[in-house]
Amino acid sequence: MGVTGVTGTLSHDLPELMKRVKHLSGGVPVAVGFGVSTREQFLGVTSVADGAVIGSEIITQLANAPAGQGAAIIQDYCSQITCRTVKPTEPHSVPENTHPSSSSSNLPVSDQSTEASKPGRFGTFGGQYVPEALTTCLNELEAGFNTAIDDPTFWAEYRSYYPYIGRPSSLHQAPRLTSHAGGATIWLKREDLNHTGSHKINNALGQILLARRLGKTEIIAETGAGQHGVATATVCAKFGMKCTVYMGSEDVRRQALNVFRMRLLGATVIPVESGSRTLRDAVNEAFRAWITRLNTTHYIIGSAIGPHPFPTIVRTFQSIIGQETKTQLAQQINRLPDAVVACVGGGSNAVGMFYPFSEDSSVQLIGVEAGGDGTTGPEHHCATLSSGSGSVGVFHGVRTYVLQNEHGQISGTHSVSAGLDYPGVGPELAHWKEVGRARFISATDDEALEGLRLLCRLEGILPALETAHAIAKVVDVAREIGVGGHVVLCVSGRGDKDVDTVMGVEGM
Repeated sequence: MGVTGVTGTLSHDLPELMKRVKHLSGGVPVAVGFGVSTREQFLGVTSVADGAVIGSEIITQLANAPAGQGAAIIQDYCSQITCRTVKPTEPHSVPENTHPSSSSSNLPVSDQSTEASKPGRFGTFGGQYVPEALTTCLNELEAGFNTAIDDPTFWAEYRSYYPYIGRPSSLHQAPRLTSHAGGATIWLKREDLNHTGSHKINNALGQILLARRLGKTEIIAETGAGQHGVATATVCAKFGMKCTVYMGSEDVRRQALNVFRMRLLGATVIPVESGSRTLRDAVNEAFRAWITRLNTTHYIIGSAIGPHPFPTIVRTFQSIIGQETKTQLAQQINRLPDAVVACVGGGSNAVGMFYPFSEDSSVQLIGVEAGGDGTTGPEHHCATLSSGSGSVGVFHGVRTYVLQNEHGQISGTHSVSAGLDYPGVGPELAHWKEVGRARFISATDDEALEGLRLLCRLEGILPALETAHAIAKVVDVAREIGVGGHVVLCVSGRGDKDVDTVMGVEGM
């Protein structure tokens, strides 16, 4: 019952009103927020209601508090009102992120499901910062997801489509790139060979099977480079579901080939003209659209971002990358790699590669962000974790590292790669940075273009510009580790979509 404590007085009619409410509601618990600001008023309310809501007085206390003392003053005020002092405790919904032991590493990801592998938080990152309208739907999604991943028949169905999506993807050495680096042996995990040309199909398939279990009939998605949009349009065509993809108009321009592919597959592609007209704006529009049709529609988010349970869902379906890598490398050289390297935008391919190795302390986890044009200032890059420009904030419903100004406004970004052009990062990667488990570096646009040329000319593989950032730095990592070591690079996608961009940069 509304927060109107600014009145400072309780209504004399409150006891009678509470009687009527209790009678008509069948005894549903009621909290009152009419004019509650003092201990006396608190006791008056709680004598006739089940709880009291104090809002305006707390706002007033905060407004009058000296700088930096707001939290202490509110804690003291609440103690005076309730006559209770409670020591702060860690909420039960914020478990530390832990992982299955590496002894079960050869099992499918699905068979390792535990409560610890399905966290709402990753250390202090993650959570659910969303409008109330989304809470019920996210709770439904979480319950459906947890039920599905604990059901062997769900995973049997998921694996039954491996021939369709091209799993397992191959893992092989890159001998000429290794020779060029002059250090550790470089291995390539070929997610570019998957159906649709990237790792995105792993998540799109898992989420559409989940959506069908939840009884949804329509799918919406966002996309930056277009790879997630193509993967989502593909599975929607496969299962006969309506598909709408939101894409920043700047990305529509630079990824015209993928836009055409999505439309060929039957998807409706909606260019987003707001903001920077890139991935972050596409995510905004997808969330807005989802809120208006929650009953019928599932949002297949493409990266390990967004409110819980999305980061965990995406990581679960992408972890097949690292699981296969672990198994395949054990079969070929009977050991773990010294490092695994992946490009990082939102972080889906990186978290998918890193997670299965996260408990193996001998394995370095190295993420490569988009360093843009190489100059300072977040508007020139997307290096949220490696540049020193990122700070903790809430973005797209999740607490993570974000590129923002001193007022909390999201910064503009730049990258030659549409798929990395995003001012935030997934919360699990943010946690790994915070605790020192993963290392993050960046590659500039020019370095990424050189990385693309290297893999083309040395190995005959045309990688996506996203992957090219990691290629540029895997050479340095191999040199650091030295001869006798082993480094695995996740080739997250193929580069057909980027040929026009590269031609434009090179003036062709």
